[in-house]
Amino acid sequence: MTNTTAPTNDVVKDVTQASETVKEATKEVVTHTTENLTQASDYTLHLLGIPVDTATLINNSTSFGVKLLLAVIIFFVGKWIGKRFVNIAKRAMQRSSMDGTAVSFLGNLLYGVVLAAVVLASLNQLGISTTSFVAVLGALTVAIGVSLKDQVSNLAAGVLIVIFRPFRRGDSVEIAGKIGRVEEITLVNTRIRTVNNHEIIVPNGDIMTTATTNFSSYPNRRIEVMVGIGYDSDIRTARRIMLDLADAHDGVLKAPEEPIVRVTELADSSVNLTMYLWTTNDKWFAMQCDLLEAIKYAFDEAGINIPFPNRTVQIEGLDEILQKVTDK
Repeated sequence: MTNTTAPTNDVVKDVTQASETVKEATKEVVTHTTENLTQASDYTLHLLGIPVDTATLINNSTSFGVKLLLAVIIFFVGKWIGKRFVNIAKRAMQRSSMDGTAVSFLGNLLYGVVLAAVVLASLNQLGISTTSFVAVLGALTVAIGVSLKDQVSNLAAGVLIVIFRPFRRGDSVEIAGKIGRVEEITLVNTRIRTVNNHEIIVPNGDIMTTATTNFSSYPNRRIEVMVGIGYDSDIRTARRIMLDLADAHDGVLKAPEEPIVRVTELADSSVNLTMYLWTTNDKWFAMQCDLLEAIKYAFDEAGINIPFPNRTVQIEGLDEILQKVTDK
């Protein structure tokens, strides 16, 4: 039986040696070729008067290419993450019942900040110093803030209003001495409609620096109905009439406390009685008018007079004047 193992091993060995020889030869050829091309390029550039080291140029180009690739990746990935983050923040603000204008403004502002941070990170990856960019951006922000300080103040106040919500659209408020219903809240001003159908535009900056009364914050409110009676009228009778009228009115609430009448002033010509009672926000004005009218009729029937101011005029020398007129 013929043994074929030894010849086969020899063949494999020869092939392996030949392969290694080819690899070494190829490597040497590539190395020499690269060196020759580099030397030729350097020689050509030197002849042209350009002192450039081709090897260094290749290494620098490779390094810059890697940095550029990383910068592009940072920009697009950061932009994608920023959009997702802003969308999550917008949904959170919408779930908190924040005004749509504020959600849009804050979302755009947040996206601008994120995008600026991504751009600076990309430039920093390229080896570009971002300190100067930040300094220029800060100076530009200061310049804009100084030139538009009133508008910026109104804008900042508008953001605070829609975030903290001291009042909402539809609330009855008193702002800067003006009473009306809030029609619209923008980031710059607030529009109020008065009972006479007049529109008042109040800058948000003024709202944040003055006292604001919101009549709609609570569902109920206490009102005061003041009536003056003569000093010769009976206070107990007047009080009973006023309380009976309050009990008969369907708009008067028994809570948080019952209607009560107090003597609040001993004026020059009248004893002032004030009735304190509770009602809902939507009925207070009509109920106050109804009670005043009913009290007037009830006092007239009971013989309780509502005095009006009297004036005594004293004219010096009146007797002499009358005497002269009589003599004529």
